[in-house]
Amino acid sequence: MLGADGNAGKAGSGGSSEGDRRNLLDVKGLKKHFPIHGGLLGRTRGYVKAVDGIDLFIRKGETLGLVGESGCGKSTAGRTIIRLYEPTGGDIVFDDPDLGPIHLERATSKELSHVWMHMQMIFQDPFSSLDPRMSVGRIVAEPLVVRRVVKGSELNDRVATILTRVGLRPEHMSRYPHAFSGGQRQRIGIARALAVSPNLIICDEPVSALDVSVQAQVLNLLEDLQDEFNLTYLFIAHDLSVVEHISDRVAVMYVGYVVEVAPTEELFRNPKMPYTEALIGAIPPPNPRLRSRPLKLPGEVPSPANPPSGCYFHPRCQYAQDICKVERPPLREVSPGHYAACHFAETLSLRGVPALVGAAPAVSPVPVASAAAGTS
Repeated sequence: MLGADGNAGKAGSGGSSEGDRRNLLDVKGLKKHFPIHGGLLGRTRGYVKAVDGIDLFIRKGETLGLVGESGCGKSTAGRTIIRLYEPTGGDIVFDDPDLGPIHLERATSKELSHVWMHMQMIFQDPFSSLDPRMSVGRIVAEPLVVRRVVKGSELNDRVATILTRVGLRPEHMSRYPHAFSGGQRQRIGIARALAVSPNLIICDEPVSALDVSVQAQVLNLLEDLQDEFNLTYLFIAHDLSVVEHISDRVAVMYVGYVVEVAPTEELFRNPKMPYTEALIGAIPPPNPRLRSRPLKLPGEVPSPANPPSGCYFHPRCQYAQDICKVERPPLREVSPGHYAACHFAETLSLRGVPALVGAAPAVSPVPVASAAAGTS
């Protein structure tokens, strides 16, 4: 495991070279296993290892992107960190501004109630995450009422101010969610998260259900809010181009396990784990007339209920050796601030995409027709 101080052998996900920036959140060995019941008596026959021992940390004021294929456990990780799911194992340490470092995995109901004032979540689906029976004003005011922060006319003024800040109008307070578009509903969700002035917001794929043009508006809004209120984000997404736009560092998950963590530009320019290389290779180029040859991964994503032995990625990895089949590589530092879970991370020469971060393309583009012919 890796340390928050950047030393191998301790928990964390990247080097903490900036000593003046504290770690707001430390996650060490986090696990969330869901039981599989079967038979006449409904006995437990196994477990779905949705999150299987992840290590990461988030510095105060930064954005950590958490990416991976659908079903890799990234959303489960976010929900477990905020204790919507009970963790199976591991440590979740949150630096509460009032209580100091607190272990959320064993926090009492009273402690969690206080921590949730400083840690909020924006959900993926803007349609199902809002109560259709509540007006927008009640939805945004609910965390303030529950925590007894403000009341009366001051409450209405606070809600109106928050709605205005996220791009809505005070008169929207009396309307219901069905009267709004998807982008507007997500803004309501953002307003609800902002209501109690949190320090950390877990963004669970907040733009994946929106049109591309609306995605850009919401991402820009999140960046503006971060600058204005000194927010810290755990930004969960499956779209690497979105993560590249908003994140300071990126953590890549595969079948419940973090396989690579690095500063955003470094990860895209110089990936150290073959799975990250494949994810980057799937990003379409900005020029529609040109297309790079994508990497083809054989096989299917393993089931988290029955993962393979050794490195979970070895059945699909073109670089796999015998050791990969029997020994799971630890997440370790392979260059300053860059961590990868691969036995051969130092020796592999993998393909990146500097074009995404303002450099020249890493691979020679080929005409669309030729690429299509090569994949038929």
